Amino acid sequence: MELDPFVLSRIQFAANITFHILFPTITIGLGWFLLFFRVRYTQTGNMYWEHAYNFWVKVYALTFALGVVSGITMSFQFGTNWPGFMERTGNIAGPLLGYEVLTAFFLEASFLGIMLFGKQRVSNRTHLISTFWWPSAHPCRRFGFSRSIPGCTRRRVMRSGKGSSLPRVGRRSFLTPRSLIALPT
Repeated sequence: MELDPFVLSRIQFAANITFHILFPTITIGLGWFLLFFRVRYTQTGNMYWEHAYNFWVKVYALTFALGVVSGITMSFQFGTNWPGFMERTGNIAGPLLGYEVLTAFFLEASFLGIMLFGKQRVSNRTHLISTFWWPSAHPCRRFGFSRSIPGCTRRRVMRSGKGSSLPRVGRRSFLTPRSLIALPT
């Protein structure tokens, strides 16, 4: 097998996506543990819960940062590795990638900042609410989970093409946002 730039770029993307998928899954699960630790500390006042929270919030911040960095490069690789595909499905993939970035950078980073640096600056109640809103957003939906919806939807569109139309111009477009989210896996 000859390793030309085309094959090397695909290998790089495979390594990047394999590396990237670890971090969002860790943050989705770890967010609930952080909430549990914080609630137990607030209820009991036991410092062991506080120490557990302080340790795991640092691990959480590291996995969040690594997930963001690897996700940024991955979104660029979609366009560079599959320009023809992105030309046809960019109307679908672009807004979904934009929603992912919006929720990851603005919403999650805001609450993470309060969780990491706001403990001495805000009340215990505000810190607990920030820890609550981090894993559970918009009625009981996790930011990380709502961030994973566009990624899963993008993968379903790539496999089936359902939920979108292919007009004469050759570019896919949304039928409805609900039809995209309700795609079968």
